[in-house]
Amino acid sequence: MSNGCESENNFVSQKVGQLILLQNTLLLFLISVLFFWTTGGRRGSTGLTGQDANGVPLRRSKRGWMWNQFFLLEEYTGTDMQYVGKLHSDGDRGDGSVRYVLTGEGAGSLFKIDEKSGDIHATKRLDREEKAYYILHAKAINRFTNEALEGQSEFIIKIHDINDNEPRFTKDVYTARVPEMSDIGTSVIQVTATDADDATYGNSARVVYSILEGQPYFSVDPETGLIKTALPGMDREVKENYQVVIQAKDMAGQMGGLSGTTTVSITLSDVNDNPPRFTKTLYEFRVPESVELGGTVGVIRAMDADIGENAEMDYRIIGSDGPGMFDITTNRSTQDGVIVLRKPLDFERKRQYSLRVQVENAHINPRFFSVGPFRDEATVKIVVEDVDEPPVFERASYVMEVKEDAARNTIIGSVSASDPDDKNSLVRYTIDRRTDMDRVFNIHAGNGSVYTLRELDREENAWHNISVLATEFNNPRQISRVPVYIRVLDVNDNAPTFATNYETFVCENAKANQRIQTVSATDPDEPLGGHRFFFGLAQEAAGKANFSVRDNKDNTAWILTRRNSYNSLQKSVYHVPVVISDGEFPMQSSTSTLTVRVCTCDREGNMKLCNAEALTARAGLSTGALVAILLCVIILLMIVVLFAALRRQRKKEPLIISKEDVRDNVVSYNDEGGGEEDTQAFDIGTLRNPEAIEESKQRRDIVPETFYPPVRRPVLPPTRDNNGDVRDFINQRLVDNDSDPTAPPYDSLATYAYEGNGSVAESLSSLESVTTEGDQDYNYLSEWGPRFKKLADMYGGDDSDRDS
Repeated sequence: MSNGCESENNFVSQKVGQLILLQNTLLLFLISVLFFWTTGGRRGSTGLTGQDANGVPLRRSKRGWMWNQFFLLEEYTGTDMQYVGKLHSDGDRGDGSVRYVLTGEGAGSLFKIDEKSGDIHATKRLDREEKAYYILHAKAINRFTNEALEGQSEFIIKIHDINDNEPRFTKDVYTARVPEMSDIGTSVIQVTATDADDATYGNSARVVYSILEGQPYFSVDPETGLIKTALPGMDREVKENYQVVIQAKDMAGQMGGLSGTTTVSITLSDVNDNPPRFTKTLYEFRVPESVELGGTVGVIRAMDADIGENAEMDYRIIGSDGPGMFDITTNRSTQDGVIVLRKPLDFERKRQYSLRVQVENAHINPRFFSVGPFRDEATVKIVVEDVDEPPVFERASYVMEVKEDAARNTIIGSVSASDPDDKNSLVRYTIDRRTDMDRVFNIHAGNGSVYTLRELDREENAWHNISVLATEFNNPRQISRVPVYIRVLDVNDNAPTFATNYETFVCENAKANQRIQTVSATDPDEPLGGHRFFFGLAQEAAGKANFSVRDNKDNTAWILTRRNSYNSLQKSVYHVPVVISDGEFPMQSSTSTLTVRVCTCDREGNMKLCNAEALTARAGLSTGALVAILLCVIILLMIVVLFAALRRQRKKEPLIISKEDVRDNVVSYNDEGGGEEDTQAFDIGTLRNPEAIEESKQRRDIVPETFYPPVRRPVLPPTRDNNGDVRDFINQRLVDNDSDPTAPPYDSLATYAYEGNGSVAESLSSLESVTTEGDQDYNYLSEWGPRFKKLADMYGGDDSDRDS
């Protein structure tokens, strides 16, 4: 049906187009006649038309030719060339002597003129939208003389417009957004269509807009193309996207006008017109009591039909039977309500919680307050599940005190832990030995009593930090620990001593009651009231004392002389025993000896000279220390002497242990023989006569194992004049020995040391002195100086020394 309607519309459009073309043609004819009438139709007629500014009469010039037509219809569809007009000159008598020439825009290509008649035709189909008019020049020339009969004249051919262009929209597809629930007449978007036809002539370019699809939701202004909403209460949640088709038609929308269409995609944007709603009125979650603080207990979700920020929600707890136990936060990416734990759960104390949760939109539009409250409420039930928990100590930490003189196995305190579960399992206590590596303390496994295993010393370690473990009997994997801090209390078990090692001297010319030293004391104990020391001279030295001790009552004492002078020759050193005691209970005292040297002083009392014994005493070294140092020096000297003796004995070892094992000595010291002429060092006949070798002779340097019997190859007996035979013999034996897996590689050097035909320098081999029975004297090597001491030690001395 649509195809039939379209064919009918095309037929009607063609008929209308023909009528419009006929109308335009008649109109052009009337315009041409009117123009011809007003211009006189022909150049050359005379007549007074007026005067110029100087009073010279103006005369009308005579026209040489006339125009029959100035306008030309575009889009000509005829088969013949379209007639434009005719040029004619008064000088043309019809004898063919006049030739008409046409120049200007399109002359010769678009427009052609008949040189004889002056008729102008258009050769091509013209389009006003491409070019609206053409400027041409006409000229009449004598065909024979080529002289211009008339002056050149200019005329314009204007292309008359017809309605051959449909309106076109600036975009093929428009997109727009409008808020949902908008009022009627809310502007959405404005569309624009343009028509290429002449807007100054007729209605060909007058465009009217109409809506083809999209009613009754939207409307369009026919003059401006502005699209507006036409229906109230359009809900995005019901329908979000709309396709609207807009038509633009020229000829003011009359029948026969051309039209164009465009599509407008309109999307309803969201507004917050829907409140959030919980999917259930009651939520229930089960959570173990061991969940950590901040852990997730459950997730609830409210639904909101809106999107984006209009669907953002805030959750909060408005009621709970466990205040502060839980909190709820909003997951902004999913808009879920996450319930988290804020306080520890305890199945034994409370097994169930009830919460009242409210959800509300974060961004509320005041325009939709009338829709209703944008919030909802739900109940959340949380059930706590029992979990086997480790024992719990009564305290987070324990502090215990014990005196440092406490005996072993003294109980210093106890810890207590219990199983928080309903089964109330028994608890076993132990000490983490990583915190008590010296095993100073122990704990009773049943009741948690902590007691000592060793004696304590506060001055060595005033605090002990240990960890006590509590383990369930039924489930040893359930373990908890608690720190225990043990303080060792002080007991007065240390006697005071001198605070430092005093270096005291007295001048020979000293006076009686002269102070020569001020002493103080130190005590590792720490009494609560502070130290209080008492000084005095030892009882055994009080009768014949040369010095006295005066207690200053401030933990210091003076050492005073008891006579006027001292003689270093009679006695150079005095030992003053000083008794120091503390004021604590039980009282502790000790005797410290002060060494006083007698020195020669000047008049001001400055020391000038002291004897050697006094200087030794000043160095602070006792007799025992000097003896120990001397013993160490003696031991070091003995070690050095022993080491030197061992090295000398090692140097005197004989070079050759056995006279028969010549080959091993050659290998060990890399000594070369004297060549073929050195017959005493090694029997060359063995090389020249292989048949003389004993068949059963075994090697002495390895364990004889006959896994591979030796291969004997017959060779020719060598002669002294034929040394090549000896070489062949050696090479043959070398091959045999290489193929023998029981022979070490170094044996070849000892057995086959053939060096050539002889040497002018004679033999330099040291083997001769070993294989022969003659003795040689090497004592002269020791006379050559220190550079030959090594050789003198190796070869010098008696034979008995070498054999040892």
